[in-house]
Amino acid sequence: MAEQTLKQLPARGVKLIAGARFHPRLGDLALDLAKAGRIGVVVALPSDTSASYHLRSPGGGEDWRARSDGSTLRPVPVPVTHVTPLKRDAVYDHRAQQAAVPVTVHYEDGGACETTLVLTPGQVELYSVQLGQLVEARQAAREQER
Repeated sequence: MAEQTLKQLPARGVKLIAGARFHPRLGDLALDLAKAGRIGVVVALPSDTSASYHLRSPGGGEDWRARSDGSTLRPVPVPVTHVTPLKRDAVYDHRAQQAAVPVTVHYEDGGACETTLVLTPGQVELYSVQLGQLVEARQAAREQER
């Protein structure tokens, strides 16, 4: 369904299982689990002269070090700017009692991914009423412009 997929970040407090470690590059933002999820800019990489990553708060301030194996570091998720519906039919699954609306999630860095917005019957009814009100407000505004 999606043309591009994004890696899902683990939820906070969830222990990660074996896999590829995150090894940020110079200038990358990194979330440090050892510092309660604090975000920093990588200002120095592990090397012959330094046995750890060196991070600094994005706005300046206190520096700190993180383990050289990257085990406490995670990528910083890119913020979502908005979500738009796709021009595809929504589907209601009566067995699961939920509706599925295809949408595109847009990110601050210009990326996007397609996914599904899942709604309960109550949410479908609520949004039906709200969308009806929006249609009426648009029609009223158009009539006032004339």
